Amino acid sequence: MVSRVTRLLIGLVLYGVGCAVTVAAGLGVDPWTVFAQGIARVTGVGLGWVTNIIGLGVLLLWIPLRQKPGIGTVANILLVGTSLQLALGVLPHPDVLWAQALMLVGGVVLVAVASGLYIGAHFGPGPRDGLMTGLNGRFGWPIWACRLVVEGSVLILGWLLGGTVGIGTVVFALGIGPLVHVAMPLLATRRPAPRTRAAARV
Repeated sequence: MVSRVTRLLIGLVLYGVGCAVTVAAGLGVDPWTVFAQGIARVTGVGLGWVTNIIGLGVLLLWIPLRQKPGIGTVANILLVGTSLQLALGVLPHPDVLWAQALMLVGGVVLVAVASGLYIGAHFGPGPRDGLMTGLNGRFGWPIWACRLVVEGSVLILGWLLGGTVGIGTVVFALGIGPLVHVAMPLLATRRPAPRTRAAARV
């Protein structure tokens, strides 16, 4: 249990740091961060704090979808944006292309490793992932269609609000799936066995 909690917490902090690295690279970020950037530009609120607020807002959308958050869901909302905000305060923001490219690739890899840690801890999905599975369960849409509609919408909205869309957005979209696919089996803990009624009475 302690090992799983440790993996969860480290994974969520690293996820925020990885997102901050892609932001600092300045070549474009993932759709949800584009959305958060756009809101941050309009409101003047820090990007990390906006990320936390968006996570909470997405969690509220779980209610009509009849999704139940886990410990990992709540921790995601509290830690990802906070670590992103803190990391942005210390990371360099290079203006040389090769350094930007290195930071972009490093950030995407870090997000993938972080995803393997926190998803593999089996404490519940993040609010955005839960939104996809909730739409799938409620309306029967395939997961890819749910992701396309939701992430496409936030990407366009974020871009209109001034978020950074660029080659980094494409690199993230194409690279994160295969990288997480590799990271998951390497970093996941054994899923806890469900408790039976007999075991619960002991």
